[in-house]
Amino acid sequence: MTGASAIDRIHNELKFLREEVTFIKKHMFDPDTIMTTEESKRFEKSMKELKQGKTTPLSELKKELGF
Repeated sequence: MTGASAIDRIHNELKFLREEVTFIKKHMFDPDTIMTTEESKRFEKSMKELKQGKTTPLSELKKELGF
């Protein structure tokens, strides 16, 4: 194998690896966007309380806390 063909082979391999990394980055998901079962239950409970008017607006909470 000549030096030029070795460099070409390395270049092609690096190009392939770069394409693979780009693909992986585009299709990778953020694990923080997936809720656990417990988080999902708490979210549903919170949404129910919000719809029932059982929550406190942030502006009111700030007044209560003196902010």
